[in-house]
Amino acid sequence: MITNYTVTGMTCGNCVHHVTEEVSEIAGVKKVDVTLEGGNMAVESDAPIAFSDIVAAVEEAGEYAVAQA
Repeated sequence: MITNYTVTGMTCGNCVHHVTEEVSEIAGVKKVDVTLEGGNMAVESDAPIAFSDIVAAVEEAGEYAVAQA
């Protein structure tokens, strides 16, 4: 299953890297695709991932915010 989110506050490739890295560490996440332009993030997993886990990972990555798309 793929779940889409919008991440705000990213300004460069390093931001994308940090968000991708942190979200990838969530148990059950198989793949993360983050796009700087538009702030799109697609998270692939076998089962639903708790939104609170996504929020915590994005906040751990830096001064970013996430919303369900």
